[in-house]
Amino acid sequence: MVRSVLDALETPAPASRGAAPPRVVVVGGGFAGLRLLRRLEALLPADRAELLVISPVDHLLYTSLIPQVCASTVEPRHLAVALLAVLKRTELFLGDVVSADFQARTVTVRSADGSTRPVHWDRLVLAPGSVTATPDVPGLAEHALGLKTLDEAVALRDHVLSRLELAEATKDRRHRAALCTFVVVGGGYTGTELAAQMAAFTRRAAATYPSLRPADVRWLLVDHAPRLLHDLAPALGKRAARVLARRGIEVRLGTSAVEIGADSITLATGGPNVRRHARLPTHTVVWCAGVRPSPLAAALELPTNHGRIVTDEFFRVPAVDGVFALGDVAAVPDSTRGGAPTGQTAQHAVRQGAAAARNVAASLGVRKPRPYRHHDLGFVVDLGGRDAVANPFGLTLSGLPAAVLTRGYHLTTLPATANRLRVATDWLLNSVLGQEITHYATPDPREETIAAAERTGIYQHTS
Repeated sequence: MVRSVLDALETPAPASRGAAPPRVVVVGGGFAGLRLLRRLEALLPADRAELLVISPVDHLLYTSLIPQVCASTVEPRHLAVALLAVLKRTELFLGDVVSADFQARTVTVRSADGSTRPVHWDRLVLAPGSVTATPDVPGLAEHALGLKTLDEAVALRDHVLSRLELAEATKDRRHRAALCTFVVVGGGYTGTELAAQMAAFTRRAAATYPSLRPADVRWLLVDHAPRLLHDLAPALGKRAARVLARRGIEVRLGTSAVEIGADSITLATGGPNVRRHARLPTHTVVWCAGVRPSPLAAALELPTNHGRIVTDEFFRVPAVDGVFALGDVAAVPDSTRGGAPTGQTAQHAVRQGAAAARNVAASLGVRKPRPYRHHDLGFVVDLGGRDAVANPFGLTLSGLPAAVLTRGYHLTTLPATANRLRVATDWLLNSVLGQEITHYATPDPREETIAAAERTGIYQHTS
């Protein structure tokens, strides 16, 4: 497998490849990329196309359950779906695409050792996903924690438990209160799920320390929007807010983070002309306030819409022949919303993967192209334990029925049977034995930054 990939990298440009089948290069093995490749393997016979995926990691991360890694409900590796375990004839090359020559039809791949190689393509599919949105808030880059990768999830879990251990060891009440105060910025899916699940987990953990009490732990969820889960139906946000209130989580809406320090966060409320600022002592700020397209979108210098690569309804990039884009990195028009770009959600990415595969195959003479049309099936928000909110097909559910539906949905959409069994076993064991309250190591603060964990700096030095 490795030898064949290296041979592919050294293959001359497509014009001189003779009878070799056209090469489809997919950038990114996330929800969109993996779904597209699985569908392409079914649509295209082996002699009709050579399939190659370029990814910095050898797995798809099932990010929808990543808050459960922080709360010790699911083991980290059980959310990592090995690409080569679910792809039958797609070659994998580990690395990051950092630039492209569209005239020569090549992309430049940067390997982990810093070396670069050109890869030729006949069809190029861009699906590198997104990274955490980090606006120009003083101190955010240096002090906030993200939650986009497994490394970030494990680091957050270790960080939170280490703050409790430090609080146990100190006699200073103010310092202890700051160590036991945790702030989540962003009241969307991830932030709401994280706050709900971690509040329960940390209060359970605090009860195991001799001098700490569950009441010492304080969680705040901050969002500038007027309501929780503002992208969903208002009923879901209201029901989720009731669960958070029951768990003692302080929800501050209409509130923005304006500065983050090593031991505090400054929050602002009110309109632009009447701003009230309050400094809150804390050693933990988790930034879950949205995502932005992979920096690759800017590096390729293709036309963009709010940073997302512009495509037509067939996922084609009009600016370059033979190039497609989908998922979080692409501004795919949604015909159900008057042509506005589709949302940056896993649901869109998975469905776009299947639809785009048909259109890529059509460009190679198999099937006919079809425009993308999204039909919303609803959303699920797992709040931990027996609490969840969901609106399948417009029906609003909460409590145990929503929790059962949510868990079932995740088991269904996990792409590999082995991962489904492992996650289901984790849930079963935790329901019987409880969550493990241990951490692996005290994190190095230099490795906790969002930029370091998500490796966004690799594009800064490319031309």
